[in-house]
Amino acid sequence: MGDSNPAKGLLLAVLPWPEEEVRDSLKQIEKEFPELEPQYFFEKHAEKESERGKFEVPDDLTARAVVLATLSWLPKTPEQAPNLKLIQCFSAGTNHLAAHPIYQTTNIPLTTVSGIHGPQIAEWVIMMDLIHSHKYLDFYEAQQRCEWSQARGMKIRDKVGKTVGVLGYGSIGRQVARLAHALSSTVIAYTASPRDTPESRRDNGFIVPGTGDADGSIPKKWFSGLEKEKLHEFLSEGMDLLVISVPLTKATTHLLSTPEFQTLHASNPHGTYIANISRGKILDQDALISALENNLIAGAALDVTDPEPLPKEHPLWRTKGVAITPHVSGLTDVYAQRGMMVLAENLRRWREGRELVNEVDRRRGY
Repeated sequence: MGDSNPAKGLLLAVLPWPEEEVRDSLKQIEKEFPELEPQYFFEKHAEKESERGKFEVPDDLTARAVVLATLSWLPKTPEQAPNLKLIQCFSAGTNHLAAHPIYQTTNIPLTTVSGIHGPQIAEWVIMMDLIHSHKYLDFYEAQQRCEWSQARGMKIRDKVGKTVGVLGYGSIGRQVARLAHALSSTVIAYTASPRDTPESRRDNGFIVPGTGDADGSIPKKWFSGLEKEKLHEFLSEGMDLLVISVPLTKATTHLLSTPEFQTLHASNPHGTYIANISRGKILDQDALISALENNLIAGAALDVTDPEPLPKEHPLWRTKGVAITPHVSGLTDVYAQRGMMVLAENLRRWREGRELVNEVDRRRGY
């Protein structure tokens, strides 16, 4: 994009969207930040995470890069990018980059686009929950058989007065809460650290206009803590829907296993429906399958699995009560444009020496 100008700092973008999808956004950035020269590379999306980030960028451009916008690609070593001052990752999590030398051995600020996923993921969660509670799949299958049966609708459960537990009350969880609240459900929230004051409950990250719960006023109850006892207090609230939206770290790996499913069942024998839009490893999948087979939970909507892609022979495909989508809940036709909005905001803050939006704490892993 544009003629190369060595006097300018290079904004290197290596992203899996055709350049025409972000051309207008890049032009706006170039206009607002004339000291930066955007160079865009289209890295075709790979289905397997292990195959991502293999794109080759010319060494001279890597060496000149001051700002990097990326989803998976990083220079092979810090030495290849001696001028790099800011990395804007176009995902909510950075666990896929955590083993990279740039992540592990440098202090280059690394930010995410957390905040842009709330609308589409919240819609996916509510959609899957409604499909389950309104028995849509039963009716769809009946339609294929040209079968009219009103009796199937007698067990439909609406959302008024139901309890929605949001495990991880970030931008995604807040938009889920907004939609659940609109359906007259009661929302309860769980966070790793306490949110005891109104100020601590505010969302200070990027918010898509008109969405979320900026002041944290929707949840009827808040729970917090890293101990299992605290988690089980939250899971004992008799929730009808449990939404998993915590980042994947060592502490959250297999955060939910048999004891947690048993706790859910004890508090709601009717069955909790689980929606996981975070990472597959947060659920102990063997324990999940067992919980479903033994009716400890009502069902599970999984947009993420362990591993990804899920092998055809994996038993999860054939487990009753499971609905699987291929890690698509966060996708939308305006994803790249919203990501550019976060990049532009961070460029403003970086230029002015202010705190960045969504800067990753490498020690915590998010």
